[in-house]
Amino acid sequence: MNKFNVLDLWYSSPLVTLVVTGLVLLVLEGFRRKSQRMAFGVSAAGIIIAIGLTIVTYGENQPAFNNTFLQGTFGSFFSFVFLAAGLLSLILSREYLERLNIHRTEYYALVIFAIVGMMLMASAIDLVVLFLGVELMSLCLYVLAGFMRTRVTSNESALKYFLLGAFVTGFLLYGIALLYGTTGTTNLVTIGKNFEAYSGNAVFLLGVGMVMMGLSFKIAAAPFHLWAPDVYEGAPTSVTGFMSTAAKAAAFAAFITVFLRTFEFAGTKVSEILAILAAVSMMIGNIAAIAQNNVKRMLAYSSVAHAGYMLTGIAAGNEEGQIGIMFYLAAYVFMNLGAFSIVSLVEGQNDTRLSFDDYSGLSKQQPLLAALMSVFMFSLAGIPPLAGFFGKYYVFLAAVKADLTWLAILGVLTSLISVYYYLRLVVLMYFRDGEAQVAAKPSLGTIVAISLAAFLVLQLGLYPSLVVNIARGGF
Repeated sequence: MNKFNVLDLWYSSPLVTLVVTGLVLLVLEGFRRKSQRMAFGVSAAGIIIAIGLTIVTYGENQPAFNNTFLQGTFGSFFSFVFLAAGLLSLILSREYLERLNIHRTEYYALVIFAIVGMMLMASAIDLVVLFLGVELMSLCLYVLAGFMRTRVTSNESALKYFLLGAFVTGFLLYGIALLYGTTGTTNLVTIGKNFEAYSGNAVFLLGVGMVMMGLSFKIAAAPFHLWAPDVYEGAPTSVTGFMSTAAKAAAFAAFITVFLRTFEFAGTKVSEILAILAAVSMMIGNIAAIAQNNVKRMLAYSSVAHAGYMLTGIAAGNEEGQIGIMFYLAAYVFMNLGAFSIVSLVEGQNDTRLSFDDYSGLSKQQPLLAALMSVFMFSLAGIPPLAGFFGKYYVFLAAVKADLTWLAILGVLTSLISVYYYLRLVVLMYFRDGEAQVAAKPSLGTIVAISLAAFLVLQLGLYPSLVVNIARGGF
């Protein structure tokens, strides 16, 4: 067993930076009242420093902390995605929190520690560290979902998320225990080297199934998605945007680590189960989204459908599948976070202005916001040349190469269904008379942040190789 050395701290410096930032926020809250503005600055500075360290430490994979933590290409890629999503979330949520009178320092601390959990999930090469990351992220999200303590819907969403999350955590932990019982180790590298010896063990496969269930809940894949619509609707919109992007990316990072980088299940019964999960998620997510009149619930079911698209890459079990998921997640973070940011600007007090009709005529009142929302809707629908199109292209291509052509065809057909409810919002904004307005005039910083997200969606669509080449190095 390797001994601890100083290089371990260097390889994990982005994670250490965020931990220190979170501790500073806790101390700041204890010694200074009304420290929200300072907390925002400290949080933003900590994330920016962590982004810089992530770029500097990017390179060859380096194990740390007795081979439980792997910092390098794969971990750095996802760390950058989490940090970028966290920074955009902080910028876009500040005005929203102030408008709803819930602007508190602990919000920033919870976001920071949630990102810490996500980074642990992406860089873990030990099941215990992976579980710690899942729980740290989840506990922070439970509190953030109920951050509007005076609103019944927010309390309800937090309670549902906590109860169901705690229940599924039992399956995840028991699955890890079964894997440990059959292999004698929790180290994923060691398990991967001896995979053939374990793959025929029924108890081992049962443990794999339970781990699959736990991670499927975190990505809101059907039939483990029932919590998502209510939680997404009841939670503060800024939290919903963060939860639906960064948290989903973290869960998929764990999925890739376990089911692509450790276990070799391509072409087996496990791959077939994953393909069925993907198919069911795509169908349920898209069909249910059509019936929604609340924009947040529509985006919630849309998130279920996108989980199905990305699970297609997991089911494929090949290099193209991993690269496709990594590109898809990078694009999805920006287009979905941008969409929820505009929803938060339109949203009024007490869950008002959340229906589709509330966006009628938005192009006349707020032409820039309507144009940006259209970009995000077109990208989510998978219309070229935006990033969403290439995300689906790569995962469907991986499915075809893995002889899962039927799954790729189903993905294309369900994508056509999604065009209806995404473009429905665009039609209302541009071709229906109405007096849609934003609840508060957005600041320059908010407009710049949303515009940057839209710009990245466009750039990733025009130059997908920018991310694909980086993702290829992490395989």
